[in-house]
Amino acid sequence: MLRAVGLSDEDFEKPLIGIANTWTDATPCNVHLRDLASAVREGVIDAGGTPLEFNTIAVSDGITMGTSGMRTSLVSREIIADSIELMSLGYHFDGVIALSGCDKTIPGTVMALARLDRPSLMLYGGSIQPGTHAGQDITIQDVFEAVGACAAGRIDEEELLEIEKAACPGAGACGGQFTANTMATVFEAVGISPMGSGTVPATDSAKAEVARGCGRLVVDLVERNVTARQILTREALENGVAVAVATGGSTNAVLHLLAVAHEAGVRLTLDDFDRISATTPLLADMKPWGRFVAPDLHRAGGVALVARRLLEGGYLKGDMLTVTGHTLSGEVSDAEETEGQEVVRSAADPIKDRGGLIVLRGNLAPDGCVLKVAGHERTFHQGPARVFESEEDAMTAVQGGTIVPGDVVVIRGEGPRGGPGMREMLAVTAALAGSGLGSKVALLTDGRFSGATHGLMAGHVAPEAVEGGPIAALQDGDIVTFDLEERTVSVDMSPDEIKSRVMVWSPPSRLIPDGALSKYARLVSSAANGAVTI
Repeated sequence: MLRAVGLSDEDFEKPLIGIANTWTDATPCNVHLRDLASAVREGVIDAGGTPLEFNTIAVSDGITMGTSGMRTSLVSREIIADSIELMSLGYHFDGVIALSGCDKTIPGTVMALARLDRPSLMLYGGSIQPGTHAGQDITIQDVFEAVGACAAGRIDEEELLEIEKAACPGAGACGGQFTANTMATVFEAVGISPMGSGTVPATDSAKAEVARGCGRLVVDLVERNVTARQILTREALENGVAVAVATGGSTNAVLHLLAVAHEAGVRLTLDDFDRISATTPLLADMKPWGRFVAPDLHRAGGVALVARRLLEGGYLKGDMLTVTGHTLSGEVSDAEETEGQEVVRSAADPIKDRGGLIVLRGNLAPDGCVLKVAGHERTFHQGPARVFESEEDAMTAVQGGTIVPGDVVVIRGEGPRGGPGMREMLAVTAALAGSGLGSKVALLTDGRFSGATHGLMAGHVAPEAVEGGPIAALQDGDIVTFDLEERTVSVDMSPDEIKSRVMVWSPPSRLIPDGALSKYARLVSSAANGAVTI
């Protein structure tokens, strides 16, 4: 049968290399991966391997955002990992190279590599270039915030349409240090992606040669018998956490690194993120809260420059093995910095002394919740709860102008099991920012956020509402307190009152058809454990 697909006797003598592609023309993040896979194939053949390409799914967070379709996004991460695992086991691939683009394809591919523990690496398809509006670089973040600005009367619908048309000029994943670029950055630092491979933008002419090099490298990994779990150690994953927080990365990095650690048999907890973030400086001035996008980081010196700065300050472990065969220190020792660049600061002169993530606990989140602090200075907020049982209800209130300064917007029933699928709340958080309320309110949810979210927004609340979490006890007017110095989020309510209210709360009725979503709801774990299904 393999002869029937074009293989010869000579091909059977070579290592079989699975090329796991996440190509689709349904999203710009992955639309170019078919061509990129052709370059990978050339590299595999050049190095003496036999490439066999297969495809898996990719659900766009940006396209499904704010709709019921967003419930499928996090679920897709598990299906991506499952499908790559099954194909690789079924065909006995000697090595695997996985191509990723949109948010969930990145951790999904690496989760599969960790499960398989074969010679393997992940190649990220790269960032989109920024669009331009009114002489300024813009990203998809600006579109979502413009929706809120339009609803608040700050811009008209004509300008909203102009921003929408300009924001995404071609292939590549969302351009800020949102989830896709955060995870690509992380996996370069971890070492499962070659240093310098991910930050090359999607439409850069150099990307094809990067792909050929990765094709050659995976054959080399087979010859050296270096497997994924030799790379994905606890120390390497801690390096990934440090680079995520040093670049002001997405809160989704917490969810995904916990999941990768689970697949690799490594113990990693929420407390590790808080510990590392508390002692790691913020060095990169990146959107959504800063000035620059991923192509700017690439031109400045890339992840290698960030890692070199962190190594120089003693914030990374430099002796971790990478897929190239070099240690992390060896990979970044000669990292070049573009003269005059303003994207990456030195460890001696950071943007902030601590990284961009904080884990809060308290009587509203006993198992923890996650907050990104890179882009604001508020460390305390106290205000009345405005409680909503779905993202749509909260969005209606924001656009209707009924949220006022001081409020704490609470969105529950959107966790991994309750959603199901743990939708991102970007539509709401961006609308709050666009309406001018982003710095005047707080938000608490058992759902999650886009990497483009910024402000005092805490997600991943665990336990989630449908699991009896105390977020289910909240009612309109309850006084909720965020205290970042104390690492707490709490409500002024006795334990008995919380318990009695939770017992009488019932989740809203949602028509979830039998199938992937209902199966996921039965199997998924807490967000505090990465929302994994095995």
